[in-house]
Amino acid sequence: MDLSLTGQRVLVTAGAAGIGRAIAEAFVREGARVFVCDVDAAALAKLAAEQPGIGQCMADVAARDQVAALFERALAALGGLDCLVNNAGIAGPTGKVEEIDPAEWDRCIAIDLTGQFNCVRLAVPHLRRSPNASIMNVSSLAGRLGFALRTPYAAAKWGVIGLTRSLAVELGPDRIRVNALLPGIVAGDRQQRVLTAKAAARGISFEEMERLAFSYTSIKEYVTAEQLADLVLFAASPRGATISGQSLSVCGDTNMLG
Repeated sequence: MDLSLTGQRVLVTAGAAGIGRAIAEAFVREGARVFVCDVDAAALAKLAAEQPGIGQCMADVAARDQVAALFERALAALGGLDCLVNNAGIAGPTGKVEEIDPAEWDRCIAIDLTGQFNCVRLAVPHLRRSPNASIMNVSSLAGRLGFALRTPYAAAKWGVIGLTRSLAVELGPDRIRVNALLPGIVAGDRQQRVLTAKAAARGISFEEMERLAFSYTSIKEYVTAEQLADLVLFAASPRGATISGQSLSVCGDTNMLG
């Protein structure tokens, strides 16, 4: 299927590894021009060696001065902007609410929610000039389901849904479509760390925690980063021209978070 993404100008936050890198590389394969940021210098160096055509810089999306520098560099490299993928996020702390360090709460909200605002506010003036403008905000199933022992992360991801729905209404007249991506249980190191932390908090083994997590899904398989990238590309393509304000789940039909 030709998605007509050749020449599209795309910015992906936290794009040097994991889901972000899969999305960035998928856009490149479709002929798009891509710029990424990340806080992981080693991951950026690896990306530069393996994908020299992808522009990049260090940036923490929670720091507005760094986001400003990111946009200055990205726009200079891309010559404009057609798609923003707000992928940057952290897992945040795991534990009972009364035991969570307020500093960890603040940091999780700052990156996972405020970081998206920091990027959107600078992206919108440039997206208004695009004939195929879109924003994809990465949320989570924790953005529509309760998530015990993960309150900072869940609060931020619910906030992303509210941000997305509000932006879709606000920016619709400018023909900028805005959607949220809700991954389920995604294969990779980050998910392993989350399940390990939850197992420890519950006093059970990793294997028991993994079985519990999948007991709430209809398709008992890990979601892959490539599956997420496929959906992001379709939504960003002209074929997704009337998809906006949606919470798009790739989750194997997960009905509860353990």
